[in-house]
Amino acid sequence: MPKIGESAPDFELPNQDGKPVKLSDYRGQRVVLFAFTKAGTPGCTAQACALRDEFDELRAADAVVLTISADSREALAHFKRNRNLPYDLLSDPEHAVLKAWGAYGVPMLGLLKLPMTAHSLWVIDENGILIDQKLGISAKAASQAIRVLASLPRLQTPS
Repeated sequence: MPKIGESAPDFELPNQDGKPVKLSDYRGQRVVLFAFTKAGTPGCTAQACALRDEFDELRAADAVVLTISADSREALAHFKRNRNLPYDLLSDPEHAVLKAWGAYGVPMLGLLKLPMTAHSLWVIDENGILIDQKLGISAKAASQAIRVLASLPRLQTPS
């Protein structure tokens, strides 16, 4: 599991259209990575829509938004279309990345560990360093975190 202050482990997963997406392709940009349990469920829909609603502000803060779940690409494509989501949804049906990143089988809301993906958040800086992570958070807490991230200042580009 990655630790704050360390390099974020690279991964490659297909997006909702089957296109491979590598985390390392976003070096030089901030990355906001969210994990969610299942497309279309109430909490996950609230989280996805909060990301959608704050998307312009996140982009203005030079952040790329990616989400990851164990859903199939087809389910993610349907979810993206139905909710008009402007960011990539990555499919990890074997839970390989979700487990490696600590978002699978963690206690959620103080409950027992369940064999499922927990709502989780990671923020990776432009150098590929993990600067924040929240595992097993509620959809409401995720929405609050999104608003905080959206308020980040733009990256300074060297003159």
